[in-house]
Amino acid sequence: MMRMRVVSLTSPLVAVFVASIVTACGSSSTPTTPAPATPAVSFSQQIQAAILTPTCVGCHTDDGRTPAGGLNMKSGSAYANLVGVASTGKPGAVRVIAGNASGSYLVQKLEGAADIVGLRMPRNGPPFLTDAQVATIRQWIQNGAPNN
Repeated sequence: MMRMRVVSLTSPLVAVFVASIVTACGSSSTPTTPAPATPAVSFSQQIQAAILTPTCVGCHTDDGRTPAGGLNMKSGSAYANLVGVASTGKPGAVRVIAGNASGSYLVQKLEGAADIVGLRMPRNGPPFLTDAQVATIRQWIQNGAPNN
């Protein structure tokens, strides 16, 4: 009878031990899928050269004028005027919040969010940026808005 008690007391312990070894070894019944790689976005090439310079600099420049909204988007100035900088048009808003595209006022202005101040951007250029251009800006911000 003593032997039966030892077996019944250790059986649950053995089961837990075996289960923990199986889990630790990665032998689960559900295969894990690696997270998709986040595409890198170059600020200088994909944001500045391809979007800001041709679309935004016409109004957001300090060449002979005060830039619209106090936001200079020329090459060499745009990054420092965007990332972590408070909006001059909407109190409490931040132009670009690294890692938070939806919370970034730049994205809200480009997408025409309901609570923006003024008009959707760009105002005097093509009707709006393409979905792909906005997606590129969103991805750059989600990636931490690197100055690359």
